Amino acid sequence: METDTAVQVLQALAQETRLDILRLLVRVGPSGMPAGEIAKNLEVAAPTLSFHLKAMQQAGIVSSRRDGRSLVYKADFGRLGEIVSFLTESCCAGAISR
Repeated sequence: METDTAVQVLQALAQETRLDILRLLVRVGPSGMPAGEIAKNLEVAAPTLSFHLKAMQQAGIVSSRRDGRSLVYKADFGRLGEIVSFLTESCCAGAISR
């Protein structure tokens, strides 16, 4: 992962509501959750949720798919793994095995 991409991902996570959304989607797993359920679970207004989900999609940490009239959002576990790897790639000068 390039540094500019890592900065974009970290900026998308540097906000309390977005972090709450991501943690909820990680708990739900790969099946994801409809936007309405996310809003209800986190008690976030739909327009606010939409704003945050758009920023998270642009950073590549969540994706969506249409299911009837609903948009279902899910965490992008591949991208999340990339950011963790980026942050730990020089950890302890290689003294810790992965």
